[in-house]
Amino acid sequence: MKSLKYILFLLLILVIGFSIYIAVQPNSFEVSRTRNIKAPSAVIYNNVIDFKNWEAWSSWAEADPDLEITLPENTKGVDGHYSWEDKDGIGKMKTIEATTNSSISQQMQFEDFPSSDVSWKFNPNENGSTDVTWSISGKNLPFMFKVFATVMGGMEKQIAPHYERSLEKLDSIVVNSMKVYSIKINGITEYGGGFYLYKTTNATNSNISKIMGQQYGRISVFMEQNNIAFNGMPFTIYHEMNIDNGTVIMSNAIPVKDKIVITDDSNILCDYLPKMKALKTTLKGNYSNLSEAWKTTLTYIAENSIEQSQLNPFEIYMTDPGDFPNPADWITEIYIPIKE
Repeated sequence: MKSLKYILFLLLILVIGFSIYIAVQPNSFEVSRTRNIKAPSAVIYNNVIDFKNWEAWSSWAEADPDLEITLPENTKGVDGHYSWEDKDGIGKMKTIEATTNSSISQQMQFEDFPSSDVSWKFNPNENGSTDVTWSISGKNLPFMFKVFATVMGGMEKQIAPHYERSLEKLDSIVVNSMKVYSIKINGITEYGGGFYLYKTTNATNSNISKIMGQQYGRISVFMEQNNIAFNGMPFTIYHEMNIDNGTVIMSNAIPVKDKIVITDDSNILCDYLPKMKALKTTLKGNYSNLSEAWKTTLTYIAENSIEQSQLNPFEIYMTDPGDFPNPADWITEIYIPIKE
């Protein structure tokens, strides 16, 4: 009987000691992880801001195949939300504030525990990558929450590995999404033609993007200074193209409504592209796939005995990368003039 009393007394001491230990634990927590992702902030933001994308990169979903996710009608942007149920209970998440391409604030509620604040920050770097920081925090934690956290090894131990794995998966998904492309031979079509301003230069595969940017920048500045409006999307005329060694002589052009008489020394010229029949190919995806698109088009011409005209081939950039941050959404149309 005495031994039982001693055991009960020792248990009481342990309970009191544990309770004191729990009571002195911090009344708040914060867990944060950052990962550098080689993608524009807008592309990553567009994935994270919509809860319907989360299951694909969630470490919790990966670890628990029985986890049930419920997606309502509104999953994207402020007031977008979703819920889940696993062996530990029911949780829900809601977006309460967002700054496009920069930050997201969310609130997470799990069972009857206090709600937690979740935040995302997307900090772009000069090299085109983005530092993505994902954080969760809670404060004024009740005693039972601290008991749960302590027994489970602490919030850092419980959450950090999931954040790290989820960011790793998000990285892979976002980067791979930018590599998606398709090439479609549209067939023979009519191109309407029109006036355009242009600058001619040469380039190689290694510097063509930089040179194009400089060329279009100078033409755009000239048009702005002279109050000349765009009359279509920018395009490039290829006077000479060597796909094998990656060298070109090209004119970078912007359509205008009427003929422009230029008298200054800007080296910007005006010309007219006539109406013509042409074989059209559409590339949807990064400009880095243009070489393959051109090879596919030229192969199609050879296999179908299509005779090219004396007019130079050209490509039109139908989407502004500033409006479409994911290269997988860029559309380029290739036209090879043919004899009628």
